Amino acid sequence: MKKLVMLVLVMLMALSVVSGCANSGTTDVAASDESSTSEETAEATEPAEATETTEAAATTEEYEFPEMTLVFSNSASSTSVHGKGAAAFCAEVERLTDGKVTFEYYGDGQLYKAGDDVTALINGEIDFTMEGANWLSTNSPWVSMFTAGYLFTDYQNMTDVMNGEIGAEVFEKIAEEQGARPLAAYYIGTRQINLREDKEIKTPEDLKGVNLRMPDSDTWMFLGKALGANPTPLAISELYLALSTGVVDGQDNPLPTMIDQKFYEVTKSVTITNHYVNATWLIVNEAKWQSFSPELQDVILQAAEVGRQVCDEASLSQEAEAIDFLESEGLSIYYADIDAFRSHVLEAYLNDDISSSWDMDIFNQICDLSGES
Repeated sequence: MKKLVMLVLVMLMALSVVSGCANSGTTDVAASDESSTSEETAEATEPAEATETTEAAATTEEYEFPEMTLVFSNSASSTSVHGKGAAAFCAEVERLTDGKVTFEYYGDGQLYKAGDDVTALINGEIDFTMEGANWLSTNSPWVSMFTAGYLFTDYQNMTDVMNGEIGAEVFEKIAEEQGARPLAAYYIGTRQINLREDKEIKTPEDLKGVNLRMPDSDTWMFLGKALGANPTPLAISELYLALSTGVVDGQDNPLPTMIDQKFYEVTKSVTITNHYVNATWLIVNEAKWQSFSPELQDVILQAAEVGRQVCDEASLSQEAEAIDFLESEGLSIYYADIDAFRSHVLEAYLNDDISSSWDMDIFNQICDLSGES
């Protein structure tokens, strides 16, 4: 009997060992499958993670701007609205490039007077300048259309055109023809008539015989003549003395310029004619522009917009306050018959050879936008 019990116990123990081995084998296989699945998942996900990391690195990687110094010559006063706009432009380029791109800035005509700076830029003697269309019409006669009186009705009309699609087309064409690329049009005010005498100017006939100072270029001289005056060429640096001594009878400039240059000290009246919505163009040497990387070109365009806003806002603000200031200085303020001036001036241009070179398609587009067609 004892032998039978012992035999049963031995058999039960054997079955237990076999069962334990079976369970152990099942557990190992399950663990192996889980481990294998994890490794396959890891292998499958690693390339995706690496790709995402690479793309993120490419997106966030900062462009390393090369160190360079650019020369900016400006004939404008450093205290003028466009002098301030130019300074803001330079500062913004330096900020956006972490100081890698810097400027040697020469304002107040230290290097070149108006007009000569454009020639110097085209010749590669300087990299940037700031001048109006008048100084670019010599090599591209069609640009003289932008020097015409009453082409634009007001500030908004001008900036919509010149800082929009039409302006982009114009600037590209100038760059191809001259090697000087305008980047943006900065508003420096609308030009008015300022005389040594206390004299009301109502129509162009009232300017007959008046020696009106104009900048020394053919296009400026034509504008003076179209207004009905006797245009007299003179550099702005000589104008204060010429007004005080009677060498000229008057001058035309935006109101902020009259204040900046202190012409109110030697004149007695201002007539609001709104004859020329005055813009100055930020210009870069085309060869230099093409040498810039796309990243630097983008930075310069961003900075050009910052400078433009500084200049435009300062101009609009100063114009809003100018009349009160000039009256407080003892000047009489008169208001011309704008329609009489507009029709007289535009007729003078369209009936003269000066308009024979104009791009009439662009001219008509501008007139359509201004509602003057």
